[in-house]
Amino acid sequence: MTALRITLVVPARDEQERLPRCLASVAAQTRPADEVVVVDNGSTDDTARLAAAAGARVVHEGVPGIWPAAAAGYDAATGDVIARVDADTVLPPGWLARVEELLAADPACAAVTGPGRFRGLGPVARRGADLLYMRTYFRLGALALGGPPLFGSAFAVRRDAWEAARDAVHRDADVHDDLDLSFHLPAGSVRYDDGLAVSISARPLRSPGSMGLRLARGWRSVVLHWPERAPWRAAQQRVDDWRAARRRAR
Repeated sequence: MTALRITLVVPARDEQERLPRCLASVAAQTRPADEVVVVDNGSTDDTARLAAAAGARVVHEGVPGIWPAAAAGYDAATGDVIARVDADTVLPPGWLARVEELLAADPACAAVTGPGRFRGLGPVARRGADLLYMRTYFRLGALALGGPPLFGSAFAVRRDAWEAARDAVHRDADVHDDLDLSFHLPAGSVRYDDGLAVSISARPLRSPGSMGLRLARGWRSVVLHWPERAPWRAAQQRVDDWRAARRRAR
């Protein structure tokens, strides 16, 4: 079996406080990344310098926003697989090994993803955040997509799947980039795995305004794709593809 080359992409803007811990967890992987790309999205602090000092290749993206930054990193990646985490993500040591294991075992799988576990919260708050935020995202995303959505702090996508989707994603819209990309991957090709869980900061939960913005982006991400990419249409497309394959085989 040919080994997969993995590029790990980290979009970052003014993340000098969080990025070093993220990159330290990347350096501690039992299966090292073949390439680490940090996308500096117009930082005014030491984000770019710290990334370079840690051995990452720094790519500069002047257009502000998570989609422009993430897409610049994916485009710059040279690996067969593009793993994506955020600057506040802390990876367990076997995370990249699990990514490779899952994708190598299933050639039909275009992407794999796992959940975030909030740190810095008490036991009750952490449980509530998991139920009301993380689980809700995956459940509602699955209803909108007909399968699990990608979670931006913890996913990996095959390079050829990104190249097929890159011109269709909404880089200039105020959307969740992970949910938006999920809509443009082949139906049924994303696998959720609890073994890909990562540690993330609780900063999205500490601001009502930030939560409102995230909800609005999530809604916009769905509206932009429905009804053309609604689950029932994806299911019908699979049926049509199966029938066409049967006709060709006759």
